[in-house]
Amino acid sequence: MRRLDYRWVILAIGFAILFFNGGSRSALGLMLKPMVDDLDWSRTALSLGATVYMVVSAMAMPFVGRLADRYDLRLIMGIGAAVGAVGIGLMSLVSTPWQLFLVYGLVFALGNAGMSNPVVSVMIVRWFPDRRGLANSVAVSGNAIGQLVIVGSLAQSLVRFGWRPSFAGLGFANLVILAPIVLALVRSAPARDADSRSSPAHSGAATAGEAPEEASLLTSSQLWLLVGIYAVCGFQDFLVHTHVVAFALDMGIGTLVAGRLLALMGVMGLLGVLASGYLADLMGPGRPTLLCFVMRIGIFALILLSQTQASVIIFALLYGFTFLMTAPLTVIFSGNIFGQRRMGRVSGTISGVHQISGGLGALVGALSYDIWGSYEYAFMLLLALSIAATVGTLLVRDRALPRVPGLASCC
Repeated sequence: MRRLDYRWVILAIGFAILFFNGGSRSALGLMLKPMVDDLDWSRTALSLGATVYMVVSAMAMPFVGRLADRYDLRLIMGIGAAVGAVGIGLMSLVSTPWQLFLVYGLVFALGNAGMSNPVVSVMIVRWFPDRRGLANSVAVSGNAIGQLVIVGSLAQSLVRFGWRPSFAGLGFANLVILAPIVLALVRSAPARDADSRSSPAHSGAATAGEAPEEASLLTSSQLWLLVGIYAVCGFQDFLVHTHVVAFALDMGIGTLVAGRLLALMGVMGLLGVLASGYLADLMGPGRPTLLCFVMRIGIFALILLSQTQASVIIFALLYGFTFLMTAPLTVIFSGNIFGQRRMGRVSGTISGVHQISGGLGALVGALSYDIWGSYEYAFMLLLALSIAATVGTLLVRDRALPRVPGLASCC
């Protein structure tokens, strides 16, 4: 009997990690309005918890990315899965804002960083060097399917049991299903690559050329372009994702339908991320990134012109298509421009900026509503940012650069 190619096991594990990751991260957006009503908090107070989560996980991502470049991914992801499960489960006990900041903003954020897109993407690229875009998109599509299945299930649980038991059940599922799978099956790289990574040239010891490489990263215009583009993307993503259910409820859409709408955004995200990976393998990561922001220009223009229930549904579904399009491209941009040895560090840094900006976006959305009683001004800002990101994407050199001073040894 032919032996199973372990690459497919790795792809399935990457999908499973991001399935639970995406569904767990989406839970707060579904629970926002019921928690506000039950705890008598403002939307700003609850969204500030999401902002703390974004900042903490963002600060952790470059560090975790550096660990992913050097050490065993099974240990990194296994610890992340266990800590994240505890954090999201403890949300069931929250009754004051400081508890929210502690369990969601700190514990869940640190666990989430250990099993985030950059770490999974590094693993996938090592196992699929020739089809990086499509393989990475299949793994990242776990976010979308997780949003569909987990948020859909949580919507039912929310109606029947309330938000506290729903959070407790989600944490239990992460702990007893995801963590054991990761610890049992994750492998950092194919055997020959793992052996080469254990050699002195790939050890944790600093090399003579490392300081100049760090300096050139900080002065690279391409890095700062990518940071700006992903900052815009994160700001938009988490403002919409955190507030779309509350926005739909404000427009008269029922709780169950609004929860299912968030789940259907996950289905659209699946289509978008697979299309993005396929296009990236054909023509580089720049083209699908450009497509993402051009679509968003039209999406935000639509919701500013019309806010009927039908328009809200169309807005949510179309935005869902773009939601994950840039996620599998981070590591491809990083490898193409800065070399394979810096994928974890560079993609972790970019994703960290994405997270921080996302936390700011969630907070700005809440402030917009609390101050003006609607999200209209927030949508205006998102439209302007889409235009700026479109221009920035046109300036990115999305193929491997022939020369980057101080980085030639990594490429």
